[in-house]
Amino acid sequence: MAKRPIFIPNLDGPVLVKTVDVTFDWFSGPALSQKQRSIDSLHAAAKKLSGVVNVLEASSKSRDPQGASLNAFDLMLTTPEGTELSVESAFQGSKVFAEGGPYTDIYGKSSLEAKRDERLQNSGELTGFRFMDVDWPLEPQTAFYDWLCTTALKRKPGLIDHLAQHSAFSDVEFNPEKSITCTAWAVALYVSLWKRGQIAVTDDKAAFLDLLRDQPVSHAQ
Repeated sequence: MAKRPIFIPNLDGPVLVKTVDVTFDWFSGPALSQKQRSIDSLHAAAKKLSGVVNVLEASSKSRDPQGASLNAFDLMLTTPEGTELSVESAFQGSKVFAEGGPYTDIYGKSSLEAKRDERLQNSGELTGFRFMDVDWPLEPQTAFYDWLCTTALKRKPGLIDHLAQHSAFSDVEFNPEKSITCTAWAVALYVSLWKRGQIAVTDDKAAFLDLLRDQPVSHAQ
């Protein structure tokens, strides 16, 4: 058995995304087929919850092609200069440490190369982020990452129709005891903001930070 969170866009009240832990049968092994069996099990268990009709796996392991595209390695951003880079490369290359960074040459690397860059482990304590000459704080914990994801999602306007058909989102490999950021949570946030008519808040850094400051980041341990 395993426990993973699902993320539910919330359309009423101050909480934008509800996080619900789901216990399900886990199928071990590195094969994609095993990952997808675990996803199927997670979604079947989630559907027993009130209000959860269908769940979209927002990761490269998803059976849904559009869900598979919702991962930080494949979600793409465009800089004002027209440079294309993934959310993962943008996130890693924007980190500012006590002893260095941001290492903006990472923007030109593949997502996997960006994540494995040794400087990210050897530059001291993380102190913040700087992207396109704009500084982002460490608090709220996932705000900068969530902003990158929602900004990338806005580049795919036709996608919202597909996302809006789902009542919850998951990432079967996301473990809140080991990680903080989660693309599935950011996708749920994007759907919540869109359905509330508040998606324009992502264009204003101060407003976006204020909006997330009151959100319980229950997926970040």
